[in-house]
Amino acid sequence: MNKYSIKRLLGVCLSFALLAACTNGERTETLQSPDGQLSLTTGVKDGKAYYSLARGTEALIHPSNLGFTLKDGPLNGDFRVKDVKRTSSDETWMQPWGEEIEVRNHYNELTLNLEERSGLQRNLSVVFRLFDDGLGFRYFFPEQENLKEFVIMDEETEYALPWDARTWSIPTNGTKYYEGVYTAAPISRKDTVSTPITLEVNDSLYMTLHEANLTDYASLNLTPKGEGETAVTIRAALTPWSTGEKVFATAPFVTPWRTVIVARKPGDLILSRLMLNLNEPCRIEDTSWIEPGRYIGIWWGMHMEKYTWAQGPKHGATTANTMRYIDFAARHGFSGVLVEGWNYGWDGDWTRDGDKFSFTRAYPDYDLKKLADYARQKGLRLIAHNETGGAATNYEQQLDSAYTLYRSLGINAVKTGYVNPMLDHKELQHSQYGVRHYRKVIETAARYGIMVDNHEPAMPSGLQRTYPNLMTQEGVRGQEYDAWSADGGNQPEHTCIIPFTRGLAGPMDFTPGTFNFTNPVYPGTRVQTTIAKQLALSVVLFSPLQMASDMIENYEGRPEFSFITSCPTTWAKTVVPDAKIGEYVVIARKDRNSENWFVGCITNRESREIKLPLDFLDADASYKATLYRDSKDADYENNPYPVVISEQEVNAGTVLNLPLARGGGAAIRIEKI
Repeated sequence: MNKYSIKRLLGVCLSFALLAACTNGERTETLQSPDGQLSLTTGVKDGKAYYSLARGTEALIHPSNLGFTLKDGPLNGDFRVKDVKRTSSDETWMQPWGEEIEVRNHYNELTLNLEERSGLQRNLSVVFRLFDDGLGFRYFFPEQENLKEFVIMDEETEYALPWDARTWSIPTNGTKYYEGVYTAAPISRKDTVSTPITLEVNDSLYMTLHEANLTDYASLNLTPKGEGETAVTIRAALTPWSTGEKVFATAPFVTPWRTVIVARKPGDLILSRLMLNLNEPCRIEDTSWIEPGRYIGIWWGMHMEKYTWAQGPKHGATTANTMRYIDFAARHGFSGVLVEGWNYGWDGDWTRDGDKFSFTRAYPDYDLKKLADYARQKGLRLIAHNETGGAATNYEQQLDSAYTLYRSLGINAVKTGYVNPMLDHKELQHSQYGVRHYRKVIETAARYGIMVDNHEPAMPSGLQRTYPNLMTQEGVRGQEYDAWSADGGNQPEHTCIIPFTRGLAGPMDFTPGTFNFTNPVYPGTRVQTTIAKQLALSVVLFSPLQMASDMIENYEGRPEFSFITSCPTTWAKTVVPDAKIGEYVVIARKDRNSENWFVGCITNRESREIKLPLDFLDADASYKATLYRDSKDADYENNPYPVVISEQEVNAGTVLNLPLARGGGAAIRIEKI
């Protein structure tokens, strides 16, 4: 056979092979990000659906399997590609509050429609959206004859990583309420971890894995499948019901988006709005009643045991004490006052007997109506604390009556709490049961015109775009640990890590602003920062509702308190001039309602000098900068209190030298002249 005949025969064989592959539904599709830098490959091979991701020629995720194990069998193989649909979108939408006013939503989309080749021939679709800063994908179960009501036992989503990268995460097992310490280690050495997780691959590649639009589904965790010297695969591990199932569903049904943020610098992770863009547009027609702000609370005094939540001689939530806090808040321009322990249910073991909480009946020494009226006359509001002790059903049964009462009194904000790892003594908070409960609270609050600060939440997933009355959430090891934690409190590096981990999930109610570090209850535990760093955290840690944590008497006569009282909580623009995960963070934000900028700069337990160019300011304009800095002898362990306050004229060409003490920081207010 001559050379031409051989080539012709090979061509015919190849054609038949391609025809057979197409007949079997095996095909490969690619998708580019709008800027062309990221590329997705997806398709079916050997009956398995898969995807991979690359940046240029650099592999980010190797081919990784997709699919499910349902209660009646697998839905993760024997697939063929029915068809593929493509679309794209480029829009800009406005936030009622946030880290900037406008958000651009620009992506290319590919939908891979799959069908089982035999058996029940069930259909499953995977929708991919590729942005310039990362990937989102989710599953869609269409309405069909052979898949109506179904139960997900496992989600088989995988991430085959080309490297065993250094990964910042908290463990899922043994960590309550997502209030863990984020530590860094190769991903292969991790146990099951809660998302978001952040990977430091090299000095020009950072990735964060999480989820967006968590709706009627179990919270996502990730677990390594096995160790590898140069590569490791991690897999979805959903939070189960008490009976072992992960998700109960009825077609048509969509899962949350699985998200992969890709960045060249740590600061770019903070600036990504991929998760917000993967949530549905705002469902609240009139958002004018949603008002960000800074408040104070009768709270830290409980931790210091000056007050009690329960009734008794030291009860903190009294009419007189609350009026004192309202007067202070009004003098210093705060928007509200939170009062914990005002309602019946705190006496006894409330974590065991959460169903005894009443959310409408105040203790005898707390005049709810009088105080709501008094606050309104002073130009601010009460924030109603609703601790449930994990008794979700009890709270749901009172939602309408409680929210009706609050609105009649002009109270339009609540802080919810779930201090019990189990809801209704049975189901994990982050299971589908918990996710359904939290959503019911948010949606009910929206109908009544009430803002929510949710403590002990499901991990945020960008839902504030759809329901912007969901202002902020805890789900982080916050400042309260500096009051009673047996390990001595949050270490200085903690706040240099969480902006790149938990902070990427959404606003976090960390409650910075403690000024008195003396702890009469637990002398070995204390705030492990300088005062200047406490000020800077008001900028660094984003929360549109933010509490100044300390007792009001500890703010009296402190000139540095003026930074907290002047610092906004919602912004027109955010920039990250410099940052290194776990070491230092510099964030600058422009006020939404003026031409002023605010800067927060923090460090870990190492002292350092930061050079800060002010090139984010308007060119050809002059500004007055008020700087709140550590004194020369400041130190978070030995001398945390001294703050030097100075003023200087600056412009876009100015470079500030900011010496930071160990565990220290700097806060700057920049006002246009």
